[in-house]
Amino acid sequence: MTESSKIEKKESPRVELFSDGVFAIAITLLVLELIQILHPKTETDLLTTCLHHWHSFVAFFIGFITILICWINHHVAFEYIHKVDTKFLWVNGFLLFVVTLTPFPTAILAEYLSRESTIALAIFGFNYILISIGAYGICFYAYNHNLILEGDRSFFYSYSLIYRYAIYYSIVAFFICFISTWIAIFLYVILFSLFAAPKELTLRLEKLRMRKKSNVKSKKVEQTEEGTNA
Repeated sequence: MTESSKIEKKESPRVELFSDGVFAIAITLLVLELIQILHPKTETDLLTTCLHHWHSFVAFFIGFITILICWINHHVAFEYIHKVDTKFLWVNGFLLFVVTLTPFPTAILAEYLSRESTIALAIFGFNYILISIGAYGICFYAYNHNLILEGDRSFFYSYSLIYRYAIYYSIVAFFICFISTWIAIFLYVILFSLFAAPKELTLRLEKLRMRKKSNVKSKKVEQTEEGTNA
């Protein structure tokens, strides 16, 4: 058994298991913000207390969806990653760091959404920039260091491209936060919708890339034929 096959069979599953554990802990941490609601400073009934802290429930939902979508995308990436090395573990570690950080901007969003919505949403949006960078880093490193099978390289390249575009998109959405909160929220909803199904999104991009390549080849053939006839 070669060293590479050992890494493929032993290291990749361990990385996935460790990563899944971090995602699970991050989601659990989100609940702590809701638990604080059960300890009101004034004597109010439970229903009134929950209604008064509606923004905490909204922030919890957004944070949960954020981490869930991030896990889905991470899971899909590891369907194609068959080998790992030490540097890749650090790249993956950066994404996990950002994931564990997600409950913090979520708590800020819950606490300041009604008072300082612009700054709160911007801080939460900056977290999306970091997540996009982390996701792209994993795909970029895996693709350029041959951690995936040769037959999957074309699709995985398109898969990495969606995160490169996500970086640009999330940066734009971040600055939109300071112009219009509602427009920024709309942009983030679109982001959620697109990356909730990363494989489908990648397949669309892959078809566009293949169509573009086909058109370029056709033009080259036509130019060659014209040159030959001339």
